[in-house]
Amino acid sequence: MNLSDSRTAGPQPIVRVSAAEAVFTAIRDAIESGELPVGHKLSSESVLAGKFAVSRSVVREALRSCAALGLTETHTGKGTFVIAGKASDDLVLGKFSARSLMEARPHIEIPAAELAATRATPDQLEELRGIIEAMEDEDDAQRWVALDASFHATIAAASGNGVFERVVGDIREAMVNQSETINLITGRQHPSHAEHREILAAIEARDGAAAGKAMAGHLAAVDEALTKILGAETA
Repeated sequence: MNLSDSRTAGPQPIVRVSAAEAVFTAIRDAIESGELPVGHKLSSESVLAGKFAVSRSVVREALRSCAALGLTETHTGKGTFVIAGKASDDLVLGKFSARSLMEARPHIEIPAAELAATRATPDQLEELRGIIEAMEDEDDAQRWVALDASFHATIAAASGNGVFERVVGDIREAMVNQSETINLITGRQHPSHAEHREILAAIEARDGAAAGKAMAGHLAAVDEALTKILGAETA
């Protein structure tokens, strides 16, 4: 499949896996097979959208995940270029790598959940319920990952520990980027709903040990998905 700037080929619709996952897989396969070599400039978002018969937002989501895997790089006003022939052994998430993030999060979010079980206010519990309900009704991937980050940030705030709240705030953008890529490639969105429900139930029950255990299980599942993407054990 030609993903360069040539417009000679007609539309090439993709059967949706989701649509973004299908586009991502097609681009990744073309890069890793050598069809799109290092240094190659991809077609514009609008041209790719036409070729795959999807919206530009779907293409944009797929390209963000290609960039997170270290396969492509986008330069404003110039376009998106292939920078590697195979995925990196880590995800590029802005200021923090995925491995660094997953090493740190259990040390922050598990005790935060344990404290939230004893310190969360009624308003914070209601906010967490609302976030979960919104996530379960949300079809837009970008809005979903933003809500996911809000869920974790609200638990950190509910811990009553300003250090945990500040740290989660500092890594929030990286968490959003990680969640988007993991959900796109491994379909983690629906399993996350059940895991979030379990965390909230323990917090509502004021059971700190159960809240910590539920958060640990959730983070372990995220780490497992990350390992699947990278094809190597995380440190």
